[in-house]
Amino acid sequence: MGHPKGVLITGGTGFIGSRVLGLIAAETTPDAPVKVLTNRRSLPLAELGTVQPFHGNLADAASLYGACEGVDTVVHLASQIGGDPDSLRRVNQLGTEALLAEAARAGVRRVLYLSTTAVYRDGVHRNLTEYQPDLVPGSETSRTRLAAERAVLAAGGVVIRPHLVYGTGDTWVVPAVVDLLDRLPHWIDGGRARMSAIAVEDLARPIAALARQCWEPVPGGQVYHASHPEPVVMRELVTRVCEALGRPLPEGELTLEEARRRLEGVGSVSWGRRLSLLAIEHRYESSRLWLRTGCDPGPGLAARFPGHVPWYRELMLRSGVSAEAAG
Repeated sequence: MGHPKGVLITGGTGFIGSRVLGLIAAETTPDAPVKVLTNRRSLPLAELGTVQPFHGNLADAASLYGACEGVDTVVHLASQIGGDPDSLRRVNQLGTEALLAEAARAGVRRVLYLSTTAVYRDGVHRNLTEYQPDLVPGSETSRTRLAAERAVLAAGGVVIRPHLVYGTGDTWVVPAVVDLLDRLPHWIDGGRARMSAIAVEDLARPIAALARQCWEPVPGGQVYHASHPEPVVMRELVTRVCEALGRPLPEGELTLEEARRRLEGVGSVSWGRRLSLLAIEHRYESSRLWLRTGCDPGPGLAARFPGHVPWYRELMLRSGVSAEAAG
């Protein structure tokens, strides 16, 4: 197969998808259109005049008919995060299966799906490879995303699993750090936990590269972790967040077990998961992705985070954090 022609993108206006869309659209030619699946009446795509909206909904299989016409690659970046089990299954699992069926009907064999490392059993993860067999998701969101993964892989597609993704548009990683600090303003196990992370702009590059590269001789049915080669130490991340938002640094220390006990009964079952993600080692081997795409993984947290500080300050202000605390 030569250079791919058209691309269909789902989730193209989201946190990660908008970055991927911008990169792919920048290389659009008349014989390589870019289509975006959307259920909105209008899209903020004025600056991307060559992008073609296709109106459809992953939860409505019939609405996907024709979405894959004129393309040979599907970049599936849309997922529902949270919600009731039925809607999660409709969007993440059945929606992906319907999209794959439509791709097959249109003769499209190249499908790339953005998943998550949350498909693994929760616990200490040290340099996990992509074929770690312990796939036991801890939430309905992650269970339905794992089901979507399996469907994509069975169809010969490619799956990308990032861990923590930060940057402009992020509404989870840094807010989760802030929420944890509000409830536990202490270092947990000294803040020594290391975790895989990646800036959104650095994640977008290999996704866009895979969408445009020839997939031969490397076959589909592949899983790639996506993270910067250098893990982030929790103490560094917390320090940068506190400095950016004008917050005091944590004081004193708690063990992980002490932190868990203090969070018991706080009111949300998600606290255990957040504590695990931010205070326990989570490192993933991702060299295969960088070798496969030839992309530079970027300079890492120290260089990237300052450029995203304005976003986080605005987000915290909108979330009710005082102007003084937000700097």
